[in-house]
Amino acid sequence: MSGADRQATAHVDCDALRHNLARVRAAAPGSAVFAAVKADAYGHGALTVASALTGDNGVDGLAVASLDEALALRWGGIGHTPIMLLSAPLTHADLALCSEQGFEPVLFDAHQWTALLDWRGATLRVWPKLDTGMHRLGLPAADAPAIAERLRANPALEIAGWLTHLACADERDNNSTPRQLECFARALEGQGGPRSAANSAGILGWPQSHLDVVRPGIMLYGGSPLLGTSAADLGLEPVMTLRAPVISLREVAAGESVGYGAQWTADRPSRVAVLAIGYGDGYPRHLPNGTPVLIHGRRCPLIGRVSMDMISVDVTDVPEVSIGEMATLWGAGLPADEIAVAAGTIAYELFCQLTPRVAFTSG
Repeated sequence: MSGADRQATAHVDCDALRHNLARVRAAAPGSAVFAAVKADAYGHGALTVASALTGDNGVDGLAVASLDEALALRWGGIGHTPIMLLSAPLTHADLALCSEQGFEPVLFDAHQWTALLDWRGATLRVWPKLDTGMHRLGLPAADAPAIAERLRANPALEIAGWLTHLACADERDNNSTPRQLECFARALEGQGGPRSAANSAGILGWPQSHLDVVRPGIMLYGGSPLLGTSAADLGLEPVMTLRAPVISLREVAAGESVGYGAQWTADRPSRVAVLAIGYGDGYPRHLPNGTPVLIHGRRCPLIGRVSMDMISVDVTDVPEVSIGEMATLWGAGLPADEIAVAAGTIAYELFCQLTPRVAFTSG
């Protein structure tokens, strides 16, 4: 096997991305769409994802966390699409770049006022964010009229729209979402401009949250944003498929153990496949015995402790497995949400923690 053959790979399915965007449009047909591509598009590759989602029939805008993330998109060829800066502290130099590049910063904290009110350049579009109950980022909801007055006092500033963020939209029986939406509506009585509240969970679980602009994240990447509901049941397709090659096959006698700490012991004569992926690639070290791995279309259990560079899988019941073939760790045929549950986390973290050792492809 060559070095390339031994490498774990993650394939990003751009058709699946576009399918999931169509699902957003169908769920919220009256709303503009700003796609969340922060954190390197949830680990999928921001430029790859932004290129797939912009252009004809694409999104209305993109949303990133920082100025650096926004600049990387512009320098990568994402030309005139509006880019919202969700959590960027703003200096005078930052505002100059925003104005030059068509970035739309979010106003979420009092410390940002100094630079904004002193801005005298070309018109800058700003999204004030109101705290309606999440208590993370956002200006006091009751201050919306004063916020609007201060922004409109500077002719170089324009209110692009108003934001809030839903804290518990993934729980469809939690009444905090209606309370937040009521607070948002009450705060903006008499105020003009588009309004945005819905993340992925809001889009799929709370139609009343759609308003003028929705901001999908995890649903674009094929993950379920709703507790207790699978992505497939929501009509979403997996975008990332993580695979790794079989680099060794061995026979293990009943009573023999595999891996560090002897945490798995064969209860029958077993055939073990070793795959070239481990926590050095971002595959979670704490995944338990029995976590499924897809080989030849069949689920085979992870056995033993995840190592830095490899894992072991019991393939006794799949005798046709051979060295060099690829196994699926999550993606097509094996939902990332399922692996996330086994790891005690969420699919967002699985996607984001992959390391540069994984070779990405797209198409």
